[in-house]
Amino acid sequence: MPALAETDELQTIQFDFFGKKIEISADASFNIAFPAELSSATVNQFAEKLFQSRHQSVTETLLRYKKELQLEDWLYYQLVRKTAQQVSPKADNYYRYTLYKWFLLVKSGYEATLKTGKDKLLFYVQCDENIYNIPAYQLNGKQYICLNYHDYGNHIDFNSEAFTLVNLPASAITASFSYKISRLPEFNPADYQEKELQFSYNHQEYNFKVKLNPQIKTIFANYPVVDYASYFNIPLSHETYSSLIPLLKKNIKGMSVKYGVDYLMRFTRYAFLFKQDNQQFGREKRLSPEQTLLFEQSDCDDRAALFFYLVKEIYNLPMIVLSYPEHVTVAVKFDKPVGKPIIYNGEKYSVCEPTPQKEDLALGQLLPSLTKLNYEVVYAYHPSGQ
Repeated sequence: MPALAETDELQTIQFDFFGKKIEISADASFNIAFPAELSSATVNQFAEKLFQSRHQSVTETLLRYKKELQLEDWLYYQLVRKTAQQVSPKADNYYRYTLYKWFLLVKSGYEATLKTGKDKLLFYVQCDENIYNIPAYQLNGKQYICLNYHDYGNHIDFNSEAFTLVNLPASAITASFSYKISRLPEFNPADYQEKELQFSYNHQEYNFKVKLNPQIKTIFANYPVVDYASYFNIPLSHETYSSLIPLLKKNIKGMSVKYGVDYLMRFTRYAFLFKQDNQQFGREKRLSPEQTLLFEQSDCDDRAALFFYLVKEIYNLPMIVLSYPEHVTVAVKFDKPVGKPIIYNGEKYSVCEPTPQKEDLALGQLLPSLTKLNYEVVYAYHPSGQ
């Protein structure tokens, strides 16, 4: 449970961060009031007081946890958010909460900025990656991505609402924020729950009890749509991996590579219910492999990411991700192609459809409605040495 213990000079902030107990001491000077009125002037006044406060015990401790827990930027931002929530609860004063997040990111070495509107405070961070479906702006050749768009229901009419960039101090050393996730937290094993999955392959029933952590939903709740190279390389957490991958390997032991990939394709296709993002989330949302396992329903992007991950982990074969106007699928490079191959960079790839369709598509068989449509190879994976 989060705790905030106060003395005359220090506040001790304690909370759980995905199984890790966090403890931070905050000087009393770091506790600053923010007026009810939002304007560039009030933001500047508040920021000036933050910079003048004895904030080092907070910012230095956060950076120590970042290093100790090997937190990449997105997960580090979740730590910043939780810290700001303890210092200044979001429900009490949203502007104050947002300003603490901005300040902690700036003092952590990121280039964060703020824009004020009539009653909105937008919080941006400099990022060089392709991020979709959230506001961004360009300044001096740099891209800045909005971090709190979701707090306004993922909808702001920028044509009717004007926003002003606040002129604020910047960090002396600025790092570009990255949304790439190559490792997940070492969750407490006790926080996992078992989920039963089943599907049939060659008239045999296969059952799985996969360990899944609901906190994955929290980590990715406001995660934006990133490019396929980043999205397809988000891993499984340790407990989930250990409960699924060895069993899949056991089930396909003795099969040829093609039959094994076919097994993984049909597991991904039939072990989950299908539902479009707009119906499930009201917007496009790409699920990581572990999210796809966690949610009851998923769409073609999600199945493609999970299938890609399974093939990469078990067989480590070259693959390409094909994006059609309204569909995403995966093609795998075998020693000899199956069906009509997709030619990419002179190599032949066989389509492996991981999403359920009206007909039971075989390995190497493309959805008939796609055969005459243009596609784009949005991500190509080629293992080193192959």
